[in-house]
Amino acid sequence: MNKNNVDLMKKSSYYYDLPQELIAQTPIEPRDQSRLLVYNRQTKKIEHKIFKNIIDYLKAGDVLVVNNTKVLPARLYGYKDTGAKIEVLLQKRLDLYTWEAISKPFKRLKIGTILTFSKNLSCEIIEKGEYGLCKIKFIFDGVFEERLSEVGQIPLPPYIHEKLQNKDRYQTVYSKVEGSSAAPTAGLHFTKELLQRIKEKGVEIVEVLLHVGLGTFRPVKEENILDHQMHSEYIEMSQENADIINKAKQENRRVIAVGTTSVRVLESCADENGKIHAIKKDTDIFIYPSYKFKVVDGLITNFHLPESTLIMLVSAFAGFDETMQIYNEAVKSQYRFFSFGDAMFII
Repeated sequence: MNKNNVDLMKKSSYYYDLPQELIAQTPIEPRDQSRLLVYNRQTKKIEHKIFKNIIDYLKAGDVLVVNNTKVLPARLYGYKDTGAKIEVLLQKRLDLYTWEAISKPFKRLKIGTILTFSKNLSCEIIEKGEYGLCKIKFIFDGVFEERLSEVGQIPLPPYIHEKLQNKDRYQTVYSKVEGSSAAPTAGLHFTKELLQRIKEKGVEIVEVLLHVGLGTFRPVKEENILDHQMHSEYIEMSQENADIINKAKQENRRVIAVGTTSVRVLESCADENGKIHAIKKDTDIFIYPSYKFKVVDGLITNFHLPESTLIMLVSAFAGFDETMQIYNEAVKSQYRFFSFGDAMFII
C-alpha cells in the first residue's frame, strides 16, 4: 500500500491490529534471550533472531549510543487532610523542590491542597493544567531522593497489569542518572556480558541522557499529527561523546541508536550539517515521515503502540510501508510487544 504525504500526516495511518495476548506482561529471562527482528533497509530483508545475536550485525568501528537514565520511584500515594487518597506520578523535575506531575483523581485537587505521603514527605499543589497535569512543591526532611525511595514505587506503563517481581528489570544494566518516569526500553535487552562482548568486538559505546517523561505514553489525539503537542524531555550530551560521534561520522562509521530516546538526543544535538554539539537542554523534537536524519544510521527499538509518536519515528527511519510490513510480520510471528516485549534492529 503506497501512502502519499497527506495520508502520512493522519494519525489513523499508523494504526495496526494487535491481539491483546501479544502485549508482554513480564520480562524475558535472561534479558538477551528475547527475540530480535532484523530489518535491512537496503535489501528489504527481514530476519528472525534472538537478541544476543545482535553482536553478529555490529562491526568494529560502530558507535552504539545508549541512554543512561534511571527510572525514579515516581508513583506516590498521598492523602488530603480529608483522608481522600490521591495518586501522583512525577513527570519532570523543575527545580530542587518543584515537579511537574500527573495526579488522579484530578478534580478533587485545588491549588493550595497539601498531600501527605509520609511523616517526612508532603507536597503542595501550586498549579493545575490539563490532562491531570499539575505543578507540586515538595516539603521534606533530609535528602529528597531518600524520602522518595522510602515511599515511591516504580511506575510501570498502563498496559502492564502483572506485578514486577524484580524492580531492577525495569532498569537498564547501564542506568545511572535518576530522573525518568519510564524506562528507555530498547536497552532492557542488554546484559553486562553482552555489552562486554560488543566492546571486545571493537564497538564504541557512548552514553547520553534523556529523562523519559510519562508524555511518552500520551496518545496522539488529533487526527492531523501536526496538531499534536509533543512532550518536552531533558537531554544531555557531553563534549567528549559529541567528539566521538563526530569523528565516527567523518570516518563513515555507523552511529547506532539504542532506542527512540537516543535518537531524540542525537537528532536534537545535531546542527543542519549533522555535527553534534555538547548540550544540556529540554527537547520536544517530533520525528515523523519526511524527517531527514542527520546522525542515526541504525536503530535498535521495541515494538510500539499503534498511532503513537514512536511508531511515527520508526516510520520516518525505516519508511512507512516498510514499518507497517515489519509490524504485520511481527504480529504474524507472535513477537511480544511494548516495554517488556521483543526488539528489532533496523540497519
